[in-house]
Amino acid sequence: MKKDSKIYIAGHRGLVGSAIAKNLKQKGYTNLITKTHKELDLIDQQAVAKFFKKEKPEYVILAAAKVGGIVANNTYRADFIYENLQIQNNVIHQSYLSNVTKLLFLGSTCIYPKNAPQPMREEYLLTSPLEYTNEPYAIAKIAGIKMCESYNLQYGTNFISVMPTNLYGPNDNFNLETSHVLPAMLRKIHEAKLSSTPKVEIWGSGKPRREFLYSEDMADACVFLLENRDFKDMYNESQKEIRNTHINIGTGVDISIKELAETIKKIVGYKGEFYFNTEKPDGTMIKLTDPSKLHTLGWRHKVELEEGIKKVYAWYLTQ
Repeated sequence: MKKDSKIYIAGHRGLVGSAIAKNLKQKGYTNLITKTHKELDLIDQQAVAKFFKKEKPEYVILAAAKVGGIVANNTYRADFIYENLQIQNNVIHQSYLSNVTKLLFLGSTCIYPKNAPQPMREEYLLTSPLEYTNEPYAIAKIAGIKMCESYNLQYGTNFISVMPTNLYGPNDNFNLETSHVLPAMLRKIHEAKLSSTPKVEIWGSGKPRREFLYSEDMADACVFLLENRDFKDMYNESQKEIRNTHINIGTGVDISIKELAETIKKIVGYKGEFYFNTEKPDGTMIKLTDPSKLHTLGWRHKVELEEGIKKVYAWYLTQ
């Protein structure tokens, strides 16, 4: 990529898109195109086609998605599959029609089967059933991976798919109804400290283990791949069937929900206790990525969890 290459970031206001935009600016990229949802509704096929014809971006980062936690995913199942499929179909197809040089599609590690071996390698995709609560979202993201692969194989495009693990960082969603576990927990514990609440409720048993990646690390991995790697680097040329060309972005290190709560408690300075509500769902017990493919391609994470939580808490306090 050249420093003045025209780069369209779909979803630039979210946790993922904002971190990628920041990374690109820090590296001296000057021609970033962004549109708010009000300016461009990515679900609207005609609007997306019109935008691509007018702007003709050279690079596309597809970070726009409808996202949420367990409750949102399980409640708004139709919205999650419909909106995500529409966004992906429109952006990926128009990128092909507009001869985009390279596209980066962002998914999630929830694409892997509920009972996938741990840590999860790229080849475990579609080997057994998905976790029920977020199945519609996961299927949409799997469709995005397959769409990128299929366009590459049929049309010779250069579309790369990356699957980040659980992310946290600046511009995260701290809404207790729709946010993911780390930001929700950070807000709950912070508010409990302010109100001197003696006990904080944590959903589930506290036993599930999760992996967390600081959003600015994820952005750095994405920009590294955009600058240095192509679709042809994602598979072995001797493969008869080209599949599982996506890349996990993670740390390969996990922590229990209970340990996470204790870590946040220490950073926030909360003196109370935790109550684990086992009537609430745990979700999958272990979800850990194997990032060795990414390591082989030349990138590793830099920010460890405690340091990252300190950074995001400092950001949260300024908002």
